Amino acid sequence: MTQDNTKAAVQEQVNAGSCCGGEAAAESKPAIAEDIKEIVKERYGAAARMAAAGSRAACGPVAPANSRGCCSGSSTDTVDPITKDLYDASQKSGLPQEAVLASLGCGNPTALAQLVPGETVLDLGSGGGIDVLLSARRVGPTGKAYGLDMTDDMLALARENQRKAGVTNVEFLKGAIEEIPLPDNSVDVIISNCVINLSADKDRVLREAFRVLKPGGRFAVSDVVVRGEVVPEIRRSVELWIGCVAGALEENEYRAKLARAGFAEVDVEPTRVYKVEDAREFLNAAGISPDTIAEHVDGKFMSAFVRARKPM
Repeated sequence: MTQDNTKAAVQEQVNAGSCCGGEAAAESKPAIAEDIKEIVKERYGAAARMAAAGSRAACGPVAPANSRGCCSGSSTDTVDPITKDLYDASQKSGLPQEAVLASLGCGNPTALAQLVPGETVLDLGSGGGIDVLLSARRVGPTGKAYGLDMTDDMLALARENQRKAGVTNVEFLKGAIEEIPLPDNSVDVIISNCVINLSADKDRVLREAFRVLKPGGRFAVSDVVVRGEVVPEIRRSVELWIGCVAGALEENEYRAKLARAGFAEVDVEPTRVYKVEDAREFLNAAGISPDTIAEHVDGKFMSAFVRARKPM
């Protein structure tokens, strides 16, 4: 099938597709940054309230039984290929159930970032706090873990999880990842778990990350990354599955943006590569044939560990 025919086959379905409560997948004009930010706040706020109520976090003001979460999560008992097995039993031990239920990430940056005692860590888009609490364990009482989130419900949930866990070397801050409320050169390590792809201004996020890192500091995040060219309409439909308002960067574009922000030693390491079979249920529900788009999707969408360093 040619690219033009493939586009024609999915265009109508993608434009009419829905995610997380039935909102339109495609809009008549590009959403501006503030629109995207408000959508993210609304959906992640709903996810926080679900987790606080003891349900698996999922997206949307009302999460239907078959909804997918924010990158991705699931409101059902179905095993999700994005979020499954990110944390082993030893890591989850001692954490409040609500912190685990609110986990909507695509990786485990705390395990990959090689944190050491005494370091100061900042989690961009900290959600229910699972990665902050795990980071606090690794940096120990002489270190500190900050969590930054713009969603009041998530911040309330994270602070309650901190209280339940009895962790004292943690502080949750309210703010946007495009404008980090910390001084220059104040953080040893920046982590994030499938959040930077949600920002409408990734260049600003990376510049802010560079600013607050100490010289020699490390950028060590899990994020959704695209490898190679993908038909735009198909890319949109798959991104609806991996994250409701996701804007995943192409791998080389991610590298270039980090370099422009000033980072060195940039590396993008795939941690989980997604196949069309992983999204078959979602795509069928959206009226898109997985078999039609398989060759354009398989091996091109992945969770990746993105690392870089601020030069000394």
